[in-house]
Amino acid sequence: MNREELKSILPHRDAMLLLDSVDRDGDEARGTLKITGDEWFLQGHFPGNPVVPGVILCEILAQSVCILLAERMEQGRTPMYTGMNNVRFRSPVRPGDTFETRCRITRAKPPFYFAEGAGYVGDRLCVKAEFSFAITG
Repeated sequence: MNREELKSILPHRDAMLLLDSVDRDGDEARGTLKITGDEWFLQGHFPGNPVVPGVILCEILAQSVCILLAERMEQGRTPMYTGMNNVRFRSPVRPGDTFETRCRITRAKPPFYFAEGAGYVGDRLCVKAEFSFAITG
């Protein structure tokens, strides 16, 4: 799915839509975002040494997994973060990098969904986390 197709699932727009594409591979979502260096979240983080903030990496993981929730969401309903656990940052993501996500749903108790995900640049693990959502109306 490209950015326009993602807008049919995600409520995010403009600067907060943090994926270029997401593909579903069985029960795994694989997303990508090319970090250009012009992103709003790099302004001031850090001057002369730009690094994608960890909270943004977590948001990219969350947006990626939402492709797996698409068929479970009725029109007008929104997936909302309810928690993050065991978040570990391993390596920085910088301008010029293509950040890739691999996420899957581990458990469901509607309206709550639990997931795990990891983000990479090439083969280098940058972040991994467990997180949960509630689909709200």
